[in-house]
Amino acid sequence: MKIIKWILIILAFLIILSSLIITPLAWIGLLIFGFGVYQLVQKDKGKGKFSKPGLIVALGFVFSFIMAMVFVEPVSETSTKLQEEKTNNETIEKELAGQQEKEKLEQEKKEKELAEQKAAAELKAKQEAEAKAKAENEAKKQQEELATNLGLETVTISRVVDGDTVELSDRRKIRLVGVNTPESTTRTEEYGKEASNYTTDKLEGKQVWIQKDVSDTDRYNRDLRIIWLAIPSDDMNEDEIRSKMFNADLVINGYAEPSTYPPDVKYSEYFVKFAREARENNTGLWAFGENGTTKGDLDPKETKSTNTNQKPVQPAEEPKNQTTSNAGCNIKGNQSGIYHVPGGAYYEVTKAEEMFCSPEEAEAAGYRASKR
Repeated sequence: MKIIKWILIILAFLIILSSLIITPLAWIGLLIFGFGVYQLVQKDKGKGKFSKPGLIVALGFVFSFIMAMVFVEPVSETSTKLQEEKTNNETIEKELAGQQEKEKLEQEKKEKELAEQKAAAELKAKQEAEAKAKAENEAKKQQEELATNLGLETVTISRVVDGDTVELSDRRKIRLVGVNTPESTTRTEEYGKEASNYTTDKLEGKQVWIQKDVSDTDRYNRDLRIIWLAIPSDDMNEDEIRSKMFNADLVINGYAEPSTYPPDVKYSEYFVKFAREARENNTGLWAFGENGTTKGDLDPKETKSTNTNQKPVQPAEEPKNQTTSNAGCNIKGNQSGIYHVPGGAYYEVTKAEEMFCSPEEAEAAGYRASKR
């Protein structure tokens, strides 16, 4: 029995020690328990002061046990709460991590889409640029072929001498065929400076195309040429002559009068037509009178004199009376060296210098057939 008692006491002691982990108040129970054990030992020696020290031992054990039970529940609850908080935190962290991963994937997807769109746009731009360059090269090639077929030469105007004379970058001087602007160099005619300034604004420093009619140079060794601001698709089309030929531009806008000297008569009919339009509207130099301000095809026969820039035309005979010596001869020859047959576009408005009975007769006299 004594052995069992001490075994129980040892077990109780161990339980009390465990209670100390839960709450410090268990020390009180341990002290009571120790005091009771001491009294048991003293009783066994016959020195005990208490008759029942076992009750003191039991009291210390019970006190420690009760204290442990009182404080063990909150600890358990705290542990549970901590565990729940930990679980919640882990859940939140997982959710945040999932959200971040989702946002990362969406961002990567957007970046990928943007990169694909950028690559597609760059590819499209490259293809468009290549197509544009190809089209421009083809158009340039076609323009070069067209210029070659029309006998056009590409040049750059370096300096304007006056309204109808320019100098090229290669030092050649060009005298515009078929037109005559008022003088503005060695002498000054009315509206000469305006014509010179207009030509300067239009041509100086520009790339243009020049075209020969028949003659190559004049007696001053200047190249006789037509100047085109753009390559025409048809160099005899009136709309293109009006919009692209600078010689015609001068006449249309009243800066020059038509001045024809055979054999360079390719565009003379157009120049005369444009000059009449400008004269009717009092445009430019025509505002100073019906004869303009310089020599030209529309001047009265007796006032028109030799052009200082080109070979002069021999004076034509006065038109014969159609009802007498040339009765029945109705082909008109004008001062530009062109003959017109009845039904032609300019027949009715042409002032006859001579009358002919047949085209052969007109051509034998040095006249060329009208193209219209």
